[in-house]
Order: sequence, then C-alpha cells, then structure tokens
Amino acid sequence: MIGMRVSGALLAVGLAAGAVGWTTTAQRPADRVAVAAVQREEPPQETVTVLVEQPLPNVPGKTFTSAIVDFPPGSRAVPHRHGQAFVYAYVLNGAVRSQLEGQPVQTYSAGQNWVEPPGAHHVLTENTSATEPAKLLVVFISNTGDPIRVAD
Repeated sequence: MIGMRVSGALLAVGLAAGAVGWTTTAQRPADRVAVAAVQREEPPQETVTVLVEQPLPNVPGKTFTSAIVDFPPGSRAVPHRHGQAFVYAYVLNGAVRSQLEGQPVQTYSAGQNWVEPPGAHHVLTENTSATEPAKLLVVFISNTGDPIRVAD
C-alpha cells in the first residue's frame, strides 16, 4: 500500500514536471532531482449533530443539549474542552477510546457510558476501529450561551 502511494506520488511529480517543460528524463540536468513530497493524511474527524438544545426552565442560566457524535472508521477528535458543562456520553454502537487529562485511557463499547466533570480537558477521543463506525449520544448541561465544545 505504501509502495502504491509512493508510486502514485512519483507519477504525479512526473506528470507535473512534464507540464512545466521537463519533457524527458534525458533532458533534465543531472544535478536536478525530482523529489516526491509524501503527504501524511490526518485521520477523519467526528461529526456532531445537535438533537435538542433547551434552556432548563427550573435552573436559570443552564441549558440542556443532546447530540449524536458520529465517528467514521479511524477517526479522532482534536483535544478539546466542554467549558463548564457537565457531560454524559453513551456509546450507541462501535467502540471509542477516551482519555481525560490526568486519567488513564479507557475504551467504551456499545451500551457503556461515562461522565466528564465541568472544566475537564478531553485529550483523546477516537474510534477504535479502522473499518467500522462508532456513534455516541452525548448530553451536556452547560451555562446558557456557552459553546458545547472548544478545540485546543
């Protein structure tokens, strides 16, 4: 697979070189070497779909938000915080590896859940599978007007 990527990158460099006037290798000066830049792909990120966002009528200044978080295969969230929100997460399907700063890495499978205290720093959240998606139901109790997620 890596060989195919390198071959593809070399082919792309060769085509680009031809487009700028390098018509054959024999015409290229010996001290000029075509170098293929191999780009490292970043893992895909999760998507968040807010289901309900409702101020709590009996708790002034607080909002209840529920969301579905979809993790494509091999995806990883950037480190983030949820401000002063209390967070509850439930794994609907797949498995998710999670770590709060200062805590050990935990893996949660479908049917398992966890909570995050206000101010927690979420340093790792990723789908454990390279082939299957994972999905969470996440509930936030936050200060009204605060964003539910802030990337580092």
